[in-house]
Amino acid sequence: METDELILNMGPVHPSTHGVLRFRLRMDGEIIKNCEIVMGYLHRGTEKLGEMKTYLQFIPYTDRLDYISAMPNNYAYVKAVEELAGIEVPQRAEYIRVMIMELNRIVNHIVSIGSLLMDLGAATMIMWGFRERETALQLFEQLCGARMTFNYIKPGGVREDLPEGFIPKLREWMKDMEKRLVDYEQLINDNEIFHMRMKDIGTISAQEAINYGLTGPSLRGSGVDYDMRKIEPYSIYPDIDFKACTRPEGDSYARYIVRIDEIKESLQILRQVIDSMPEGKIVSNAKYGIAPMTGSPSSVMTYFPRIFTPHAGEVYSRIEAPKGELGFYIVSDGTTKPYRVKIRSPSFCNLTAIPKMVQGLRIPDLIAAFGTIDVVLGDVDR
Repeated sequence: METDELILNMGPVHPSTHGVLRFRLRMDGEIIKNCEIVMGYLHRGTEKLGEMKTYLQFIPYTDRLDYISAMPNNYAYVKAVEELAGIEVPQRAEYIRVMIMELNRIVNHIVSIGSLLMDLGAATMIMWGFRERETALQLFEQLCGARMTFNYIKPGGVREDLPEGFIPKLREWMKDMEKRLVDYEQLINDNEIFHMRMKDIGTISAQEAINYGLTGPSLRGSGVDYDMRKIEPYSIYPDIDFKACTRPEGDSYARYIVRIDEIKESLQILRQVIDSMPEGKIVSNAKYGIAPMTGSPSSVMTYFPRIFTPHAGEVYSRIEAPKGELGFYIVSDGTTKPYRVKIRSPSFCNLTAIPKMVQGLRIPDLIAAFGTIDVVLGDVDR
């Protein structure tokens, strides 16, 4: 029996596309012969905005790239600016930065897993995930007054020190999260239907994943041990004991397991950071001819001028964001605004591998594979 090929548009408003994205599918009956990704519906010109704002003014815009995990976006851009300025960051500020980024990594992964299960037709996990996320957002709110877009990490450190009682509440949240993680695994890991939907679905080999530019859990789920915190350590990560989580299978189930394992590792990182965090008055120096900040003894900031004019030059700085490698390329022409800003976003690069993953599969398999890539369209259409 022969069937006619059919062009089918999935999106741009399909709920499983997690934003304004469109798949143009060439179908042979129920089989996907070709998948074309159509992007650009959400484009907001973020990179061009970065060239129209001062170095400090652009920080709030970075929050809105991947709004599920905004803290790493803040840090990736600020890290590039600090390298351009040649300033040192107080040690306590670095500990606070890593602490809140790892907390944000956990939040990102539980939202990702919950959304994946909802896409597959199971509603329990999204409720559980948002329960833990809500208490984590309350911690962020206590820290900086915001729940999703923080504008907290600044060149030279962080906006303000930890509020009183923050660490005990964080410890309490971590203890609860460890118990909840056991519930997640009992609910999901050995579920027969979940195995049928995920195992051997959306498979991509290690070499193919590298060729497509995959990073983060999507790459490590194919067995590639590539984590920026390990291969190009930054901040205080060289002093922390943790491992890069990998799985060899390269299928959708492997990418899910990597995220579960990363939640456990992030909890381990949080314990070490809390136990080792420096206390007392923070004093730092600047290499850029800028005097140390004076004022509050609880300061966690090296002085950084509101009107910052770096020397002409360029810098590329990258970190391991929850979704993969996030990089900022900045070119300075010696004025108060960057001459060029280019963002290497993990969601955009990871998304390009979807056509390879789903060729020969069915539409429900596309939903499953796409869910394990974990993209945010604000991170794709910059």
